[in-house]
Amino acid sequence: MLFITACSNEDTTQHTKNLPVAIESGDECHLCGMVISEFPGPKGELFEGRQNSVRKFCSTRDLMSWYLQPENKPNSKDIYVHDMSRSDWNSPNDEHMINAKDAWFVVGSSMKGAMGPTLGSFAEKAAAEAFVTKHGGTVLGFNEITMDILNTGSVSNMGSMHH
Repeated sequence: MLFITACSNEDTTQHTKNLPVAIESGDECHLCGMVISEFPGPKGELFEGRQNSVRKFCSTRDLMSWYLQPENKPNSKDIYVHDMSRSDWNSPNDEHMINAKDAWFVVGSSMKGAMGPTLGSFAEKAAAEAFVTKHGGTVLGFNEITMDILNTGSVSNMGSMHH
């Protein structure tokens, strides 16, 4: 019995959630190096490795571009994005960050982020759908986002990708 308890305690320490951290005014995007706070739209952060080092991104698009790299995905742990139903598009509130894996993303809307097209991120699917009504786009879950979608900025030509 003692052995089993020791093992399960071990497990809980490894799965401790990293809580989102504030994006400071001088923080630079891990992917593109631009100052994050100078741009509109939802931002993201990702904790990785045993050290739980945090990587911050100027847009949800840059965050997902980093995450979807085969060498980064296995090392990624907690991922957070702004809930844009509770944040101003031009200056998202770091108090309203949500787990990206549970979020709904809007691809292909008219709203721009740091590098142009970006993914609107929302805690509730209904909020994402309301955003689409105003700004266009398509609602996707976290696992539906692919590099093809990030590269084209839309889902319209998903079926016609030529390799």
